[in-house]
Amino acid sequence: MIGIIDYGMGNLYSVSKALERLDYDYIVSNDPKELKKTKGYILPGVGAFGDAMEELNRQKLGSFIKEEADRGKPLLGICLGMQLLFEQSEENGISDGLGLLKGRVIKFKGTTAEGESYKVPHMGWNKLTFNRDSELLTNVEEEHVYFVHSYYVDTDDKEAIIATADYDVKVPAVVGRDNVFGTQFHPEKSSDIGVKMLRNFANYVEKRGERSE
Repeated sequence: MIGIIDYGMGNLYSVSKALERLDYDYIVSNDPKELKKTKGYILPGVGAFGDAMEELNRQKLGSFIKEEADRGKPLLGICLGMQLLFEQSEENGISDGLGLLKGRVIKFKGTTAEGESYKVPHMGWNKLTFNRDSELLTNVEEEHVYFVHSYYVDTDDKEAIIATADYDVKVPAVVGRDNVFGTQFHPEKSSDIGVKMLRNFANYVEKRGERSE
């Protein structure tokens, strides 16, 4: 079973429906006691980074997520949820994140080095380029996925970048280190490729759960 973490700023409906289509058991909760009964977690997110961290901390979910990740529980952050995994964001002032991955969330400049403007937010379908193998990429091809974001992750931890997408800069689109993963795009809105990634995460959760039993 996967626990979808509900802190009031996530696209819970589409993520839960995607897990239903995969016939995978889940709960949606903001109660650490309930969530702890599951084998892994999904952290969705829509909105501003600082507001999201404020809610996570107010509900004592921030410390819970960090403790569970440190214990080896699988965690998948989606969109803003992926950004929250990192150390800091410059959105609406500087805000500290969960710090599970190294890096900073910064805004697209909206202007190329040549002075040409481009649209912010990065919205729509864009193609993935794989950097390395990962449990999330089993039987997945370099196809197009669906993005909606104005900020992206800047990190020197290149090993944590599983896949990128080009949008003036190389945007970290899939990230991961050990049991912590994230997708900047919405897998639940990204057709078959997104479904495959969610299935891969669910399979990974099951395998990790079997080893810990």
